[in-house]
Amino acid sequence: MGNRLTQIATRTGDAGITGLGDNTRVSKNSLRVHAMGDVDELNSNIGVLLCEDMATDVRGVLVEIQHQLFNLGGELSIPGYELLKPEAVLALDEALATYNEALPRLQEFILPAGTRAASQAHVCRTVARRAERAVVALGNEEALKDTPRQYLNRLSDLMFVLARVLNRMNGGDDVYWKSERMAKGAAE
Repeated sequence: MGNRLTQIATRTGDAGITGLGDNTRVSKNSLRVHAMGDVDELNSNIGVLLCEDMATDVRGVLVEIQHQLFNLGGELSIPGYELLKPEAVLALDEALATYNEALPRLQEFILPAGTRAASQAHVCRTVARRAERAVVALGNEEALKDTPRQYLNRLSDLMFVLARVLNRMNGGDDVYWKSERMAKGAAE
């Protein structure tokens, strides 16, 4: 792999095609390339989130997610190959249970707002949903394993929960949507 990365600007993609990990060439507009790009964008956004202050355990979860997303990108780049294991989905389930247990029950929808870290976690959540849609679209056209779709689905849920956790750092809270229902309840 190291030798492949010694020359970054190869100009082989100038015609609008790119190489996959199995050396096949496809359009840069293919469903597979869209899915790979969305996963890469998600990983980059998690990198931005990691620039923020956060608890060591949350940081550790996010770093592991970055590694798993790299596995997912590798899997998407080689049709028929498996790099992302079902255990990665189980790890997200465990993190979801752990972090959600400590949070108060939601009273209403929350806005993707609050601290910068929480807001960035919400950006990661939305990019995860887009990546999931891209993987679903690819899976509708080509055979894919279930794990990539499941991982992205669970990851978007975890990013929502982590946004709530990050908003609570230093005594903060969720930013609730001002719905009519909440306004009526407050007035009574």
